[in-house]
Order: sequence, then structure tokens, then C-alpha cells
Amino acid sequence: MACHPDVLKKVPLFALLDDDETALLATKVELKTFAPRQRIYKMGEPGGRAYVVVSGKVKVTTVDADQQEVVLEEPGAGDFFGFASMLQQTPHETGAIALEETVCVEVDRDDIFELIQRKPHAGMDMLSVLGRQYHAAHQLVRVRSMRNPNEVIEQEATFGERIADGVARFGGSWTFIIAFGLTLAVYTAINVALRGSAWDPYPFILLNLFLSMLAAVQAPVIMMSQNRQDTKDRLRGELDFDVNRRAESEIQGVSRKLHQLTEKIEDLEDLVRERREPA
Repeated sequence: MACHPDVLKKVPLFALLDDDETALLATKVELKTFAPRQRIYKMGEPGGRAYVVVSGKVKVTTVDADQQEVVLEEPGAGDFFGFASMLQQTPHETGAIALEETVCVEVDRDDIFELIQRKPHAGMDMLSVLGRQYHAAHQLVRVRSMRNPNEVIEQEATFGERIADGVARFGGSWTFIIAFGLTLAVYTAINVALRGSAWDPYPFILLNLFLSMLAAVQAPVIMMSQNRQDTKDRLRGELDFDVNRRAESEIQGVSRKLHQLTEKIEDLEDLVRERREPA
């Protein structure tokens, strides 16, 4: 389907082109509509065309050394994908699938080349947009945040586990030791002072019963807290492993994207240079 110049004006990659440049490009490119979950291209296919998303959303994936699918990016409206293979005229190293009904501008290498031949300044305009994408990818690497494992652990804690943690935390503090020591001192001092009228005279059998009961209850609660601590450590280890694995995949994806953007910029620079040399 033919592309209207107004559609290209809404695409950031072509936003800096003037009316003549946009009109020229509109006569060369085509609009493609993809249904949800429709494959746009797959790995290994000839990379003769690239795409700019007008509306909808696309998932771009690759396969790592472990034969696991890795999501590199999910381009939305205004984003582009497949340009590196298109400019280099090499097979696609990624696959692209429409996540929803998606409309894309299909761009051929010859379309870009002819545009730059006729309108050399269009190459610099597109380089400016690609440069912003390049810096945005760097910013993504710097500010990428991860979920705090402690928040995950606290959200999954039950009421009983929270009580066990509180008892273990208080039982292992100086506050408990000092308070318990003062209570024992006051208890024994009162019973010694009352002599024959004491409710628990020496050797403080009732006090020993209370201490035994306290130890019998406190020990399992502390063990519960220790088991929960082991669970916390195991969960932290699993989360760290998942985060490291995901970070590795994402860093590889971002690095691949940065490499592709660098190649696109270099290819466009070569096209601009070839146009200016005859002059």
C-alpha cells in the first residue's frame, strides 16, 4: 500500500526531512499491515528491507548460545528495526513478530540511497535521529533498575513468619538480655526478702518451671526464624541468578542494538560521503 507523506512526518526517523524529501521518500516506501502474532521476518532471511513502526507493537528476538530465545526489544510507534541487515544487505540476525495489529513503513536500501542521492541533507537529518537513539541506548544501560530481593521476601512473608522473625530478633537483643536479667533479679530478691511468706522460696522451683516453659517455646520459634533465614538466603540466591541471567541477556541485546546503530550511522555516512565526492 502506498505511503502518504503525512505518515512519514509522524515517524521520528524522518521527522527532520523537509516536504520535498518526505514526498520523495513516500513515493518509494510502502505501508505494510501485520496481524497479531504474524511473523514479519525470521532469522536467516535476506535482510533486504527494514521497518519503521507507525502503530502497534513488535517483538524482536534472537537465539543465544544455549538455544534460548532472547527478547532484544519491543519496538512501538516511531521505532525502527531491521536496518542493520538492510543497510549491510546481510541475512537477518533477529526475528520479528507483531504482538498486535501493526502498521509499518517498509524501507528498502535503494530507497534510502536514492533519497540521499537527490537530497544529501536528508542523510544528515537521519543521522541526527540515529544519534539520539544511540545515546538513548547508552542511557538505558546506565539507569536500568532491578527489583529489590528484600521487597520480594517481605511481600511473600506470612503472619506467622513475621512473628517468628520478631521473636528471634527481640530474643537476640541486649534489650531482652537486660530486661530478662532485671526480672530474674527482682523476682529472686522479692522471694528471698519475704522468707517464709514467699510464694516461690529458694530453690525457686516455680521460676525454674517458667524458665523451662520459656525455653521450650522460644527454641522452636528461633528455629522457625532460622529456617526462614535459610529460605531468604536461598531466595536471594535464586533472584540473584535470575537477575544476572536476565541482565546478561539484556546487556547482550543492548550491545547488539548499539552495534547495529553504529553500523547504520557508518553506512549512512558512507552514502553521504559517496554523494559529496563527485561534487
